[in-house]
Amino acid sequence: MVVSVTPEQSVSSEGRSVDECLYLTGRPTLREFLRYVRTHATTQPGRGTLTDEWHAAHDIVRELAATEAGCADDPPMAPLGPEYEGLLLDLLKDPLVRYGFNTVPTDVALVELDRLVVYQKHIDLAFARRLEQTLGPAPDHEQIFRACLASDHPRPPATWAREHDDSFVFVSPSNDLRFLGAMRLEQTDITNHAPPGAVVGVVGIAVGFSANFLNALYAEKRLILNNGSHRAYALRQLGVSHVPCIVQHVPSREALDVVGPAALRRDPDGYLRQPRPPMLKDYFDTRVHTVLPVRRRTHQVTIRVKVEASSLPAV
Repeated sequence: MVVSVTPEQSVSSEGRSVDECLYLTGRPTLREFLRYVRTHATTQPGRGTLTDEWHAAHDIVRELAATEAGCADDPPMAPLGPEYEGLLLDLLKDPLVRYGFNTVPTDVALVELDRLVVYQKHIDLAFARRLEQTLGPAPDHEQIFRACLASDHPRPPATWAREHDDSFVFVSPSNDLRFLGAMRLEQTDITNHAPPGAVVGVVGIAVGFSANFLNALYAEKRLILNNGSHRAYALRQLGVSHVPCIVQHVPSREALDVVGPAALRRDPDGYLRQPRPPMLKDYFDTRVHTVLPVRRRTHQVTIRVKVEASSLPAV
């Protein structure tokens, strides 16, 4: 089985094909920044202008490493108050919570947005603004809770079709579209389909969306935002400073390799050991981010099934 994920350009229902993206500048390498602008931006300043912009932001990043060293360490995590009791009970009944967060010790706590370490370099500003409009100018505690830890799991639009005998294509405007994994099924799990033969086993390949809870990893005395960057950004833009969050307590680097995102697994020291790592508040510091007009894209997941049959000597 081969899984590929490909973004494709699309046009919105309003007829626009361009959005705005906020990109953290000065912390990814200059090469990464130039490549992102080249492949995503609809209008591109000269390389010299972009290089100057990156160096200016990089100087600020180095300054922050000196003036704000340690500010990501030991972030406060407070238990939820009695006003959240009913909402929390409903959340804990959700199978996606019970079975999706059982690898390491996990709880739900109020966390301070500005103290979160982030690895996502960019924010889709059009999407964040839609979230802000949905929440309204002054969301109450229940609206904030449901925005962060929704139990109804709204599903973005998506379509899929069989492309060839061995491949299936899934498409959605949401960048959360992803391969969810393979699973073993029994013949009794399949309904409304006549078996093509005497079935020995069935393998299910799932494509869809993540549980989409606001989730952070607590590792080495830092909270790393693992999911929900756009909601965190939208809520902070509305003036909300603390939000309910599912917190996974990661006891070791070995456990981090199991539950951590790819960016954190590739460079754990960049987020856990730097005196001043990238933080959510950097999204609001104009000195270390740039806003770019970018091509709107749809996201495509292609599943290809490879079957091999062979004969082996009997033992």
